[in-house]
Amino acid sequence: MIPGEYEKLFENKLFQEIMDNIDDVVMIIDRETYIVYVNQAYERSFGIKTGYIIGKKLSDIEGDTTAINVMRLGTPIVHQLEYLKSLNVDSVGISFPLRYDGEIVGGVSVFNNTAKYVELASRLNRTKEMTRFLQDQLNDPAIAQWSKEFITVNAYMKQILGLAVKVAKSQATVLIRGESGTGKEVMAKIIHDNSPRADGPFIKVNCAAIPDNLLESEFFGYVGGSFTGARKEGKAGKFEMAQGGTIFLDEIGDMDINMQVKFLRVIQEKEVERIGGSKPIPLDVRIVAATNQNLEDLIKEGKFRQDLYYRLNVIEIKIPPLRQRREDIPVLVHHLVKKLAGDHVMVSPRVMNCFNSYDWPGNVRELRNVLEHACIMRNEDIIDIYALPQYMQPKNSMEVSRGEEVNYDIKEMTAVLEKDLILESLRKFSNKSKAIDALGISRSSFYEKIKKLGYNMKAVTVYETPVNSATYME
Repeated sequence: MIPGEYEKLFENKLFQEIMDNIDDVVMIIDRETYIVYVNQAYERSFGIKTGYIIGKKLSDIEGDTTAINVMRLGTPIVHQLEYLKSLNVDSVGISFPLRYDGEIVGGVSVFNNTAKYVELASRLNRTKEMTRFLQDQLNDPAIAQWSKEFITVNAYMKQILGLAVKVAKSQATVLIRGESGTGKEVMAKIIHDNSPRADGPFIKVNCAAIPDNLLESEFFGYVGGSFTGARKEGKAGKFEMAQGGTIFLDEIGDMDINMQVKFLRVIQEKEVERIGGSKPIPLDVRIVAATNQNLEDLIKEGKFRQDLYYRLNVIEIKIPPLRQRREDIPVLVHHLVKKLAGDHVMVSPRVMNCFNSYDWPGNVRELRNVLEHACIMRNEDIIDIYALPQYMQPKNSMEVSRGEEVNYDIKEMTAVLEKDLILESLRKFSNKSKAIDALGISRSSFYEKIKKLGYNMKAVTVYETPVNSATYME
């Protein structure tokens, strides 16, 4: 056994305080391979109380391990990858012989679950990628101009943004195409901001939001007294307001076919005439249009003029949906969470897996809305799955996202299911007594499980529910 001096050391409060605050597992065995000491990191990492293994023989539990071999070799073994069959995990760490008065009296192992290091490495790589991405943007003068507006690491998107910056220098009409929420307005603003017209106005018009009977007056303006309800002083239309700058025509595919004829004339003649007026007003306006519709199909259906299409489609920019540039999701999440809640808020791996497997029909706009909801509903500084909108939450613990491997570990999945059932019972019932009855377990067992989950036994605060900071009291 370990000499008495070592036994006294294990009982020392300062020694215990130091060892129990170390994140890695520290295990000490004697020359007979009996486990004489293990710190609290063992319980934190593997969910097994230290009292369960202290006094047991390591050679009986694990067989011929590194911790035992170092006593025979008399030299340390570092960065050793080892499978622990009793825990069904891979571990990595260091082991070295324990000497007393020059004699080997035991062995020490300092190790942890490799999954932890994999996650840390993954987070570090994501941080490095983000840093490199941001640095590249800062070092590229062209990119620096739009980097604050459009966040991407996708190679195709970078090409599109490069095209937008190049096209911006011209006076050509641009047609931006893409699904709702992909960032068509942002792209239009990038074109404006990088053009010689950057100091001029940027006027946005949503063609789908203006009633047909108001389209003409909104676009072209009117002179005073030209119709009932008209202002005495008249009103400038959107084209006049955009003089010297850019007019952005969003949802151009929804424009009334009769209005399209008048619109075509404005583009061809580069002049506009107010309703009730007789004098044409010369225009110095750059036109950028956008649509989420298939204009070619609308032309076949007689809903969109082909000549107007060719006038608008001088330069075409297609923005791919978010599902086609999934590598942008982590970057966008990082950017948006930082913007919405600050640097201290993190997104759990489970949420990121959910995001990466979701199709995002609403694209970046939907992602922002989801994250805004999650930032409000989160508990503490972690956005977990239950902070997401209901439609994105898994129906049950066994639900597996596309691209994920099914976990067949019965113990692990049972623990997950048990946790979800406890949390669900607390959400459903108003107090702990009812939850205990519904679960069909004893009160002591309930409190033990709650403690294991890391919750306060007197006032159980559930951290993974959609109810923000919901406290369940008896």
